[in-house]
Amino acid sequence: MRTSYERDALDEQNAGNEPLALFEKWFEIALKAKVPEPNAMTVATVGADGRPSTRVVLVKSFGADGVVFYTNYRSRKARDLETNPYAALQFHWVELQRVVRIEGRVERTSAEESDAYFAKRPVDSRIGAWASPQSEVIANRGVLLANAAKASATYGLHPPRPEHWGGYRVIPDTWEFWQGRKSRLHDRVRFRLVDGRWHKERLAP
Repeated sequence: MRTSYERDALDEQNAGNEPLALFEKWFEIALKAKVPEPNAMTVATVGADGRPSTRVVLVKSFGADGVVFYTNYRSRKARDLETNPYAALQFHWVELQRVVRIEGRVERTSAEESDAYFAKRPVDSRIGAWASPQSEVIANRGVLLANAAKASATYGLHPPRPEHWGGYRVIPDTWEFWQGRKSRLHDRVRFRLVDGRWHKERLAP
């Protein structure tokens, strides 16, 4: 099962000097191409036991201050980040034959920022934040449904943000842009933050 990657190319010159600018450009291309779930990314963390763990989440914002996603602060990823506040992210836009990898330190968003985002979520998603004890073992799906019914009865159409739910911001110190190429000679351009400035380099595929 092999695909010959011949859609595009990436070199040091057209990568520019600012990784965020290149990411914004690639993200916009993914949106216009109607790539399924263009904001889906894999988040990798490492727990106190040294074991890595990955899961797919949706990025909700990104900018000069970092890349933001939201989750339950009692989840496995949250427990990992409390112990080891670093994460790796990966976007894989298969249709564009592109991958973006991001690594960096992680911090919680402010309560105000989490409140503002939570208020924009659909009501059922806000109820879901109350209903799911994320990453915990439960007896069956009925537990979730019962929790959701209880939260709905308690909060109606205006559920507040649970204290155990909020955002994380990944502050990148490394970006890598991967463009598939023919004969598995893929293009890989990496940016590393060195003394406050981005250092650009090409990696062998």
